[in-house]
Amino acid sequence: MSRREGSLEDSQADSSVSPLPHLEAKIRQTHSLARLLTKYAEQLLQEYVQHQGDPFGLPGFSLPRLPVAGLRAPDPGHAGLPVPEQLQLDAGALALLPPLLDVVRCRQAELNPRAARLLRRLEDAARQARALGVAVEAVLVVLGTKPRCPRPEPAAATTAGVFPAKVLGFHVCGLYHEWVSRTEADLGQLVPGGPA
Repeated sequence: MSRREGSLEDSQADSSVSPLPHLEAKIRQTHSLARLLTKYAEQLLQEYVQHQGDPFGLPGFSLPRLPVAGLRAPDPGHAGLPVPEQLQLDAGALALLPPLLDVVRCRQAELNPRAARLLRRLEDAARQARALGVAVEAVLVVLGTKPRCPRPEPAAATTAGVFPAKVLGFHVCGLYHEWVSRTEADLGQLVPGGPA
């Protein structure tokens, strides 16, 4: 991890206390959370597909990638950006996900009211995305980088019809998985002993 000039020394800070252990602990903690949520996101996507019926569970079934209410998958060039920029993009995407996951949960409550575990996982995913986004913003602050201005809430992602609602949910769950996984990889670059 590179030490940026002036980022670890503040003229107002007590010189006997180094912020480095706090920084490393915050990064490790947030990276661990992202790793755990990546596993949960995989499980959510699998469970979502199980409850949608055909053609979602059929081998070879795929849908074109579409943006969802202003949120896209991470760009291919994302990995080439400086880490603070990567984390800013991660935090922004994570901030957009909770209302989208809430819309999916509400639609699934109508379409699959007996899928209690799926509904609970969607509710948990919204909370977890919010928590990870806040944790990433805290890492940015500790790194001396300002989080980007908060993005406006995405427009309500509503769809008419059952199949479009299922497609929307599939895309939102997929985006949740992609952004949590991307956040894990981005934070992994900062973990001491992790990939450079």
